[in-house]
Amino acid sequence: MSTQALKHFQTVDPVLAAAAEKVWPVELKWRPTKDFFSALCNEIVSQQLSDKVADVLYHRLNQTCEGSITAEIVTRLTDQQLRDTGMSWSKVKFIKNLAEAVITQAIDLEQLTQFEDELVVTELTKLPGIGPWTAEMFLMFSLGRENVFSYGDLGLRRAIQKLYGLPPKPTRQQIEAITAKWSPYRTYACLVLWKLGD
Repeated sequence: MSTQALKHFQTVDPVLAAAAEKVWPVELKWRPTKDFFSALCNEIVSQQLSDKVADVLYHRLNQTCEGSITAEIVTRLTDQQLRDTGMSWSKVKFIKNLAEAVITQAIDLEQLTQFEDELVVTELTKLPGIGPWTAEMFLMFSLGRENVFSYGDLGLRRAIQKLYGLPPKPTRQQIEAITAKWSPYRTYACLVLWKLGD
């Protein structure tokens, strides 16, 4: 599928295509359903943090859960044990709320595989601490959806601003005008932009 994405970019957007050719191939990997809970915990931990810091905190959380981040294990941990990983108190609350929602079946993470992208975002953002960015990362990296763009991702906005010579703070409309043509492979475009940023 990634080859088709590159061909699409070459047809509709020479600027992105030229950038993509520098970092290609990019690969979209997604997780098995049993890892959905831990994936969402990872996204919550990662909010507004650098990848390096987020990786450290998630590793600590994994150690605290003895190598298996599940809703059942998280509910047995005290708030202080979660806080000792280095995450904020608000993130402790969000992860505890997520675990409770999974256990009480207020949300069925496996069922999300059957939903359209917009409905996945709607369902996830009902939970405290899960906003559009977190839901979009879940769509990309847990469900493997190929046509997702996250306007809330600062790295993506900066990459587009630089690549297309936009003003320092491009409007959402300016960015959407560029990203619309990448459909139905916008996730691959995101992977390209992140790789360029790295």
